[in-house]
Amino acid sequence: MKTINAAVYETHGNPADVLHVESGPWPTPAAGEVIVKMRAAPINPADLNQIEGKYPVRAELPATPGFEGAGMIVEVGTKIKGLTNGSLVILPHNVGTWREAVAVNADELVVVPEGIKPVHAAMLKINPMTAWRLLHDYVDLARGDWLIQNAANSAAGRAVIQIARELGYKTVNIVRRSELIDELRAEGGDVVLIDSENLRHAVEDAIAGPPIRLGLNAVGGESALRLANCLAPGSTLVTYGAMSLQPLKIPNGLLIFKDLRFRGIWINKWYDNATPAQRMEAFQHLFEMAKRGLLQTKVEKAYPLSEAKIAVAHAALGQRSGKIIFEFAA
Repeated sequence: MKTINAAVYETHGNPADVLHVESGPWPTPAAGEVIVKMRAAPINPADLNQIEGKYPVRAELPATPGFEGAGMIVEVGTKIKGLTNGSLVILPHNVGTWREAVAVNADELVVVPEGIKPVHAAMLKINPMTAWRLLHDYVDLARGDWLIQNAANSAAGRAVIQIARELGYKTVNIVRRSELIDELRAEGGDVVLIDSENLRHAVEDAIAGPPIRLGLNAVGGESALRLANCLAPGSTLVTYGAMSLQPLKIPNGLLIFKDLRFRGIWINKWYDNATPAQRMEAFQHLFEMAKRGLLQTKVEKAYPLSEAKIAVAHAALGQRSGKIIFEFAA
């Protein structure tokens, strides 16, 4: 009997402790489904949080993790139109991508155009799409307008830099390590600064006057407060991550005297609420950039699925130079 391997956890806990790889039967497509043979799947913080039991959505146990990934269609079920074997596709966030093959509802797949490698396609769905929505859904910016973000060296932060540059927006990018300054400038960051207690004055000196109406927060805590203090009255701070594990602590004065707006985004919820046409409209822009060599998330190391425990332990380390991913044989 034909089988596949999949990463599985049967209880919540430290991913390196509770995750294991087990064999199971090759999937069979139901009506309206296709079989996708996985090519690449990243390990994102949300994946680790879900295994730990800290994510807002808990899968029914035992479960296979993996919110993101890309693979090739290798078998098409009945009642399928427009999809053929050999097509590279991006998978939905609810199937568990850390497995060699999976049956997926055809309507939930996004077909990737030629010219984009599987490893890059596998990482377009969460961070670049989050960046795209952050720059389109909260503040109507015009060419030449400024925005500010912390965690600018993260995958989402780098996507913000590249997409903002395409749209004509200017970015102030906050990091914690000086060695990242030249790197992010080379990627298109207009201003790159080290986070500090004097951030507001450093930003004022760097951009010399124009208001900043959009802030993007992936850290929380004091870092988010420093971003808020850099914003013009009536501006918006959007939170999409909480790397510091600290809550936002917003003084009353920022609400009363500056009338700041505080918003949040969970990209999985956007996917759930968007129509197929809305999803594809956004992906078309990302695909065009990816075909030109942009939005290619840096990879520090690729692991085979058989080394899942080592891979998740590596992904949990701080100060990496890129993503940790699973790669599957063609």
